[in-house]
Amino acid sequence: MKRVIVDYDKDEQDDWVAELDCCHGQHVRHKPPFVNRPWVEEQSGRDAMLGQELNCVKCDRLEWPQGLVAYKQTPDFTETTTPKGLLKDHSTKAGVWGRIKVKQGQLDYRLITGQTFELDSSTQGVVVPTMIHHVSPRGSTLFCVEFYRKEK
Repeated sequence: MKRVIVDYDKDEQDDWVAELDCCHGQHVRHKPPFVNRPWVEEQSGRDAMLGQELNCVKCDRLEWPQGLVAYKQTPDFTETTTPKGLLKDHSTKAGVWGRIKVKQGQLDYRLITGQTFELDSSTQGVVVPTMIHHVSPRGSTLFCVEFYRKEK
């Protein structure tokens, strides 16, 4: 999934890491001939790449970033009170992650990638920022969604 570079930091080995708008970090090393990123060597090159996109395989794997904090939770929804917006394709904003928590019953969670997950009280759904998805209750269901973002 393509993500925007918003900043840079260095890791413990003094290698550059691009901070992406999804809250993941990605190494941006210049190690020719295997990795050719001469722009990372100079501040002007890094600055020029701000706003550019990199592929984030961590988002593709639905990998939860470190350092997120909960800031909002929906009320509990049932199969009859689930908002219509959750039943059709929608997404969260950049930087906003979610956890779908099923308290009773089962819920189908479908991603635009074609992946489908059957959620229940032992399996949470991971909502990746800006990834199109929707849910479908399976009979009698009780669930909520918690929202997370990077701590300010």
